Order: sequence, then structure tokens, then C-alpha cells
Amino acid sequence: MNLGQILDAIKIWAESVISSLGYPGLTLVMFLENLFPPIPSEIVLPLAGSLTLTGRFSILGVVLWGMLGSLAGALVFYALGKLLGEERVRWLIDKFGKYLTISNEDFDRSLRWFDRYGDWVIFFGRMVPIVRSLISIPAGLASMNMVKFLFFTVLGTSLWNFVLSFAGRLLGASWPVVAEWIGVYQNVVIVVCGIAVVLFIAIRWRKQVTAKA
Repeated sequence: MNLGQILDAIKIWAESVISSLGYPGLTLVMFLENLFPPIPSEIVLPLAGSLTLTGRFSILGVVLWGMLGSLAGALVFYALGKLLGEERVRWLIDKFGKYLTISNEDFDRSLRWFDRYGDWVIFFGRMVPIVRSLISIPAGLASMNMVKFLFFTVLGTSLWNFVLSFAGRLLGASWPVVAEWIGVYQNVVIVVCGIAVVLFIAIRWRKQVTAKA
């Protein structure tokens, strides 16, 4: 079984859990989505949103129950950063990252974002694929104030959950289209971030050259 088939199987499993277990299933899947990025919230939340048309769920319920699962997952990664330190986290990613489709490059990106943008990156990072999982680790490494961490995580996660679930409700049976939109959004974010990093390095280099001159 190749990676594509594994991801398809994961999507089918996630849909089955949501459909059969309701809100507790949604919380479980969103918890695992934070720990195992191949489980896509871009599939889970629009599906849950589409089910609000049947009366099975409500938008408020999807946002809150999904947020609880995401928050629990974020706290796990925060604890990993705080208790293990950067070197051990890198070792874990080297050892097991391929199974989670994450790499030390992804980890480095989250570290740069946290160093550059501070507390607010916890809010904005919740809306960026891959980063939304790993961004909690730098917060733990920096021993970020727990109240602030919880506040920004809940705020960012709730907004992301609302956008995706409401899009699923609007599209109804066509909810899988949301995943295609998010795929485009993800590519745009990656390109923009890459450009931002290059510009940041170029500006720093130019300042150093000017200072030496």
C-alpha cells in the first residue's frame, strides 16, 4: 500500500468515525489530527458542517467539540516541547516523522515563525497546514505562559473550525470541494512563507554588510 492509498484510507476512517460517533467522534478525530497531520481537518470539518443540514450537528457544536479535540492535541505537543527540549524533539522527528509526514524542516519553519511573530503565531498558525500542529512545540520550548497559549489556541482553532464547517454547510453534498480550495490555499501559504523567509534573510544580510561598511 502506497502513501496515497494510506491517506485515502485515513480519510475514509475519519469520515466513518464522525458519521457513526457524532460529536465525541469529531473530538477524537480532531485530537488525532493534531498529532497525526495526515488526518485532514479540511475533510473532517466540512463533512461535519454538511451534516448540520440534517440536524445531526450544529455549527456551534462542531466548532466547540472540534476545538476541544484540537486543544487537547496542542497541549500534548506543548508538553513535548517543554519536557523534552529541542534536541530530543528533533530526534523524535528524525525517528518517527516520516510516519506523520512531518520533517525537521517543518519544525524549523515553526521555530522561525515563533521567534519572529511571538505569541500571535499560535493564533495564526492554527490556520496553516502542518504548522498548526508543530507550532505548539516552540511554545513549550519557550515555556510560553499557559493562559496565553490556551487563549490563542482556542481563538485560532475556533475560527478555523467555524470557517471550514460553515463552508461545508453552505456546500451541502458538495462539501469535498472545500478540501480542493484548502489545497490551493496551502500552496499559496507555502509560497508566501518561502518568499518571506528569503526576504528576511536578504534584509538581514544587507544590514550586516551595511554595518560592516
